[in-house]
Amino acid sequence: MTFTLPRRLTAEFLGTAFLVGTVVGSGIMADKLTDDVALALLGNTLPTGAILVVLITILGPISGAHFNPAVSLAFVLNKTMPLSELAPYVMAQIAGGVAGSLMAHAMFDLTLFQLSTTARTGTGQWIAEIVATFGLVGTILAGIRFRGDAVPWLVGLYITAAYWFTASTSFANPAVAIARGFSDTFAGIRMMDVPAFILAQIIGSILAVLVLGWLLRSTTEAT
Repeated sequence: MTFTLPRRLTAEFLGTAFLVGTVVGSGIMADKLTDDVALALLGNTLPTGAILVVLITILGPISGAHFNPAVSLAFVLNKTMPLSELAPYVMAQIAGGVAGSLMAHAMFDLTLFQLSTTARTGTGQWIAEIVATFGLVGTILAGIRFRGDAVPWLVGLYITAAYWFTASTSFANPAVAIARGFSDTFAGIRMMDVPAFILAQIIGSILAVLVLGWLLRSTTEAT
């Protein structure tokens, strides 16, 4: 099936909105229910991994279910998405992400428009975002190559794991980073820290395309 660009952009907007709404909303809920930071992070992690499985399964056939400018960039670099669609996809993803933060605030009767005060910066955090995004894009590219039907589960499981093995809790998504900057809650990040996260995510995406592009090339294709 082929879907028009407006339909694909709407799918990207909705998918990113529900993704961020889940990240921020589950963070608010977890923070309300426990003072144990580790338990709160677990309460934030599991819903995020679960919603990714759902969203990629139902919206993937429409738009590809990127919900992430770093993923869209990877597909452009990999020549499986036209460059002309990159900017519209990114704008839809960012708009959807911000809408997701506002949606979460509204559901929990919080001030709609917020700016985060949570500091997330430093070399370790930036390296973590390079690693997290490299792993995410690599998971998607290899998954599409070998087990396209399993991509929703692969991405959901990867992000669930990456929440815990990366120092940054694996944002791995410029649209999500921007959206979380508008939420002064458990999942927030200061706006002044967002640009460095985005740069690290772009680097991770480019590295994944380069490395996986070589790794996934069979001997027959190479010749």
